[in-house]
Amino acid sequence: MTAEFGDFANIDVDKLLNGADGQFAKMEELQKSLATLVGHAQDDDGLVIVEYAAEGLRELQLHPKAMRLSSGELAERIKDVLHAATQDLQDQVNAAMAEAFGEEDNPMRFVQDPDAALQQLKSAEAAYNRTFEDVMGELDRIRRRLDL
Repeated sequence: MTAEFGDFANIDVDKLLNGADGQFAKMEELQKSLATLVGHAQDDDGLVIVEYAAEGLRELQLHPKAMRLSSGELAERIKDVLHAATQDLQDQVNAAMAEAFGEEDNPMRFVQDPDAALQQLKSAEAAYNRTFEDVMGELDRIRRRLDL
């Protein structure tokens, strides 16, 4: 009877469930950690300071001397510092994800490398197709054995 089920008959269900519980706990901890991250940046002169978090722009501080800049210069500094703060937040998210999942299994790596994500999807599709063909072949053999 076990030969019909192959390796599935030897699965340790308790170990599988404990592993799933551990993964859920890790994901919950990661979610809490991500909610606390804040990206920080300021320009070289300290005239513009930005904090950026998951909800968006959290803090924008303009030193009084920043008002001496032209509106165009000030706008450019704000945009540059905002970009730097969002990059700081992204770097922190990447580090937290790498710590939780490891570098190789970090899902954030696909954000920077969409070709790798596409390749992984194609590989998963090929594995699914092979499995589907194997299952359908086995069902066909069972159907013939039962003479249906």
